[in-house]
This record gives sequence, structure tokens and C-alpha cells, in this order.
Amino acid sequence: MRKFLEIMKRDIRLSWRHGGDGLISLAFFIIAASLFPLGIGPEVKILSKVSIGVIWIVTLLSILLSLDKLFYSDHEDGSLELMLTSPISTESLVAAKCLANWIVSCLPIILLSPLMASMLYLHTSEIVILMITLFIATPLLVMIGAVGSSLTIGTRLRSVLTAILVLPLYTPVLIFGTSAVEATVTGMTPNSHIIILFALLLGMGPLLIIISAMILRNLKNE
Repeated sequence: MRKFLEIMKRDIRLSWRHGGDGLISLAFFIIAASLFPLGIGPEVKILSKVSIGVIWIVTLLSILLSLDKLFYSDHEDGSLELMLTSPISTESLVAAKCLANWIVSCLPIILLSPLMASMLYLHTSEIVILMITLFIATPLLVMIGAVGSSLTIGTRLRSVLTAILVLPLYTPVLIFGTSAVEATVTGMTPNSHIIILFALLLGMGPLLIIISAMILRNLKNE
């Protein structure tokens, strides 16, 4: 547990020290979400209708921006290889880096999402469900991204390849996340969609960590 926390704290510290990756993702989220009202127009009915999809898609793209440095920076300077030979298990290493990425890149977006959602005319009850679904879904999105990032770590077009690999896998999360908020809009209960999202997190999360760890171990053995 001590090594896990050390790696997590190290990644958070480096992220803020070297350019503030979390700020880049947050800035993209704010700018992209703010541009939609300018492009669509100020009509309240239209904005409220598309706002759920806007928030979710912009969140997905913001997470994609942060995936490039999940493993690549450590791979470039050789520190990843040292971590892989350290006493900590590869699965714990991947989990620590995913958690650090979530804290730096996703948590600020979740905390700011009520403001952006209110700008797009979502009501309070809908914003609450939006935040709940983002809290559940974003860790899963980061772990899916970790698989893509570990697969493309040594490639030249890693950012593009990672996006191509992970975006199709983001689709079920996007569907259930938006459906939960839309159910609230129509007066239905969002519980079933939230339960499915939570089941995906609990069921797929550990598997995704294991897959990423296997890929990194193979990279070490090459």
C-alpha cells in the first residue's frame, strides 16, 4: 500500500510540475462545452436537449487528452522500467497511475460539470445524476484508456492509435451514462442505468487493470 501511494503521489506531483496536464484537460472541457451554445444558438429548448450529450462527449475527449502521458513519459525516461522491476506488482502500478490520472484530469471536470451543465440549462435533479454517473464512469474510462495507452506506448502515432482503440470501448459507458440523465429528464428512474454503470466498473475495472499490466510486463521482457 505504501508503494502504491508513493507512485500515485509522484504522478500527481509530476503532472502539476510539468505543464499541469489536469489544467489542459480542464481548459479543453470548459472551452469545448462553452463553444456549443455559440454554434447551436441561445435557444433554451435546443440547448437543454443536447446538453447531456455535449457534457459527456466533451468529458470523453478531455480524458483522451490526458492518456498520452499515462505511461509514455515514464517509458521515455526509463522510470517505467525501474517501476516494473520494483517490489510493487504491475497491477498495483497500473492502478496507482490510473488513480493519479483520475484525480488530476477527471476530478476537476466532475466538480466543474454542474456549472457547465447549468449553462446548458440542465435542472438541479439532472445535474445531480450527471455528477453521480461521471463519478462512476470516469474511473472506468481511464482504465479503458490505460489498455489503449499501454498498447501504443512505443508507437509514433500513439495519440491517434489510442483514440481509435478506446473510443469504440467508450460507447457502452456513454450510452448508459447519458441514458441515466435522460431518464431523469423524462421523469423516469435512472437507477437501472446507474446500477449497470456500477456493475461495469466493478466487473471490467479489475480486468482492464490486469490486461494493462500484462501488456506492460510483455514490454519489459522485449
